[in-house]
Amino acid sequence: MTIRRHEVGQQAPLTADELARASERINRISEAFSSRVVGQHRVRTALLVTLLAEGHVLLESVPGLAKTLASSTLAQSVSARFTRIQCTPDLLPSDIIGTQVYDPRRHEFETQLGPVHANFVLLDEINRASAKTQSALLEAMQERQTSIAGQVHPLPDPFMVLATQNPIEEEGTYVLPHAQMDRFLLKEIVDYPSEDDELMVLERIDDGTLGQHMADVSPVATTSDVAELQELVRRVYVDPAIKRYVVSVIRATRNVGQLLGPELGNYVEIGASPRGSIAFFQAARAMAVVQGRHYVIPEDVRELRHSVLRHRIHLSFEALADRVRPETVIDAVFRAVPTP
Repeated sequence: MTIRRHEVGQQAPLTADELARASERINRISEAFSSRVVGQHRVRTALLVTLLAEGHVLLESVPGLAKTLASSTLAQSVSARFTRIQCTPDLLPSDIIGTQVYDPRRHEFETQLGPVHANFVLLDEINRASAKTQSALLEAMQERQTSIAGQVHPLPDPFMVLATQNPIEEEGTYVLPHAQMDRFLLKEIVDYPSEDDELMVLERIDDGTLGQHMADVSPVATTSDVAELQELVRRVYVDPAIKRYVVSVIRATRNVGQLLGPELGNYVEIGASPRGSIAFFQAARAMAVVQGRHYVIPEDVRELRHSVLRHRIHLSFEALADRVRPETVIDAVFRAVPTP
């Protein structure tokens, strides 16, 4: 199969001027991000792709790896409203979506919207929130609205949830349901910084760039610019060969035993749902724009394979016992599926 890069579908193709403007805005946002966050290039790419694809992202790491800083910096760089919700077991759904409060002066109830009504919402340690509170997030993440006392309140545009999860502490935590994990476009594992990056952190604290008294990032774009970038992403061309490639990969996760044999086949209990195909489709188009292209290539799909699939395939107890990582199975699937 060959990729016909010059062909387009029914939508108008992106022009060279549109791509140039998009690249210029994305570069400005990336530079603003890097001015505060040292290293973490994969996190930056994941956040940009998620934002442009109109999705949500789950960040997993031990504490202290700048997840909150990365989220707030991205929001400041595009003049967006940012809120942070510290998830705890006693957090109620009304603490997130809002509630009605009685006003004794006017003898009536008034609606007070919760912190989820922002452009960028950081859910810090989401796995510490109870199942009831986690379920309250599903409507906001999927339908981009909340319901309070029977009234529907649309969420602002753009709207993006950035949830963090600490994998090393299990006391007082609740495992995220598979249905909610599937709502996240990407799941990114945040690694420790390199030695040079960690030294750079200390230097920036020394000169005041980082630390308690650091200045906010100057906005380099607006939410209108983000909306325009998202519209451009929806016009990126995806060749039928790429679509078949994505579907083949997702279907392969459901039949790992037949594809890879019993050695790895016994490690996957449940494969990815059609949301996995949709996630690849949306994220690959966003990656193409980040890379300055008006069409998707197979490398865009392969580049995002871990982020899209690591939270969508359910490993068996045998895999956990053998300490098999999801990335091992994902790489094996991609090696087995022919690339167009």
